[in-house]
Amino acid sequence: MKVIKKTITFFKLDRELKWMLVEAYFLLGWARFLKTLPFAKVAPSLGKKMDETPYSINLDNKEVLQKVSTAIHLMSRYTPWESQCLVKAIAGMRMLERRQIGSTLYLGTGKDDKGELVAHAWLRSGPIYISGSEGMEKFTVVAKFAKNRTS
Repeated sequence: MKVIKKTITFFKLDRELKWMLVEAYFLLGWARFLKTLPFAKVAPSLGKKMDETPYSINLDNKEVLQKVSTAIHLMSRYTPWESQCLVKAIAGMRMLERRQIGSTLYLGTGKDDKGELVAHAWLRSGPIYISGSEGMEKFTVVAKFAKNRTS
């Protein structure tokens, strides 16, 4: 019964959001595949290392940024593979790149409650955090990658 309800809900969405959800699903799969590769091979595709995009925002992009964030978070719950912070950040960055919107992907490390080293990734475009903003303040940025509209 849940599947039927969710299918009906999906078809009631506007066309743009439906396509974004489908795009997010496939890009989450692509990003998950990239996560299996050595990071040194993936890093050049993430943008300019240790650079950031501006915190200013083109107000025309605000709605698109919110829709991309929604699509990434929603579809990550329905993937049969792990779609956590790094996978979501890479997929979101690619979705924004396709729309010619700059973004910065951050990689951070910190310690969990048990004192174990943990890693986290998050994505920002202008002042808006697309993914991974939950708990990011607990992490020290160790790398960042900027993908401008032109890069």
